Amino acid sequence: MRPAARGLLLAGLHLALVAALGGKLLLDRAVRPRQWLKAAPVDPDAPIRGRYVRLQVELPAGSRTLLAYFIPEHVPDPSLRPPGEELWVEVTLPRRGPPRPIRLAVKKDGKLTLLKW
Repeated sequence: MRPAARGLLLAGLHLALVAALGGKLLLDRAVRPRQWLKAAPVDPDAPIRGRYVRLQVELPAGSRTLLAYFIPEHVPDPSLRPPGEELWVEVTLPRRGPPRPIRLAVKKDGKLTLLKW
């Protein structure tokens, strides 16, 4: 087999792996239950944080888990809320593993308002 053909075969295998993972995540989002969970920001202990917010959520079973929610670079940090507002995150609950964040909202006076950017 020539080197160019091997390279194309390897590229095709990589694309197939990424497509399979993406398909599984989209299928989970379509069929697995979703839930809104109250989130508290946690500052990661890393010199290069990047554009994500690390959130700690309390699961219905009483346990806690950490999530990384990636945000666009042009928006302010959504975890910095004024008094009286709470940060909530909608998650997909997979069969195994931690919840997967979908979107963020702010709860004020008992009403959830989605954060849009």
